[in-house]
Formats: sequence, C-alpha cells, structure tokens
Amino acid sequence: MDDAREEVKELQIGSKIRKLRQQKRMTLQALTDATGLSKPLLSQIENDQVIPPLATLLRIAKAFKVGLHTFFEEEGTSKCIYVPAGESRQLSRSILPSGMIHPYIYHSLAYGKKNRHFEPYIVEFENREMSEDLMVSHEGEEFLFLLEGEVIFHYGEQIIRMRIGDSVYYDSNEKHAFVAVSQQRPRGVAIVYANTH
Repeated sequence: MDDAREEVKELQIGSKIRKLRQQKRMTLQALTDATGLSKPLLSQIENDQVIPPLATLLRIAKAFKVGLHTFFEEEGTSKCIYVPAGESRQLSRSILPSGMIHPYIYHSLAYGKKNRHFEPYIVEFENREMSEDLMVSHEGEEFLFLLEGEVIFHYGEQIIRMRIGDSVYYDSNEKHAFVAVSQQRPRGVAIVYANTH
C-alpha cells in the first residue's frame, strides 16, 4: 500500500485537481455540487490522502470539462508516445467502500500524451469474490479485449463469461464489474472514453 501511495504522490493527482479547481475559480462546495462527491472526500483526494478510482476521476474530469488524461500526464507536448514492452506506467489502485483494495491494476499505455480523446490501458484482474461495491458506473464508453485468463463481466443484469480473445464494448453509464475466475491472472487491453468536453 505504501508503494501505491508513493505512485499517487508522483502523479500529483490531488494537486492537479486543486490547481484546476482554483484555475476555474471553483470552491470545494461548487465541485461537490458538480460531481455529487462529498466535500470531505474531495478534500482528501486533493491532499493525496485518498486514492480516487477511475470512476471518481471521470466525474471530476466531467465537472472541469477536461479529459481524464489531465490527471495522469506529465509536462510536455509530445504528439507520439511510444511505450516499450514491459514499461507501461502502473497507476495507483483505489480503495473500495469496504476498505479493500480495488481488484483491477491499470497500466497506462499513453502516459504523458496530452489532449488525448480516450485512455488505453493494460488491465490486470485479481481474483476476488463478486460484491456490490465492485459495481461502478460513469459517463462514457469502454472496450476490453481479453489477452489472458478468464473473467466474468457483470453488466446491469447481464452476466457474461469472457475467455482469451473475447471482447466487449459497452456504455459505462450502466453499472458494471469484472471478476477474475481463472487461476492465471487475467489481462486485457482496455480503452476508456469519456466525453468530458
């Protein structure tokens, strides 16, 4: 967990959120109203005390009318990002309401690229029992192509077993979750699009 907190500090997500909020002359209460997130939670995120999940960051990005990438990019304006095999940037994992660490590990495939319109990741799924706190929803669309292992995809009332080579494209406004079911850790290529502009 200490490693995850260090990664968050390196990304400076909290300070980027605070800076954006101040640039837009928004109070913490105004951001609370725009996102539906609590004021104490937003304060903890801005102070890097809480690791926000992607769904939470998408809500904040939508309120600021910026892309999700804004929170993950470094200074620079490169038009082309090359990521050698094994050198993707692992993003910090969030804490679920139950206090457990989120069972998805995201590796950014476009870290440092500014003004991108979607977020490409390698995502790894840890074995975990299905629980209601895994179900998330947020504006946008997502795509997953499964490279290794097997997962069960929960989408609203649907349950879909995915195997190597399977893919799913879905509206992420509907509650959804993935649960690993194979002994081999499942991995896939995920693309997240959120129209935040």
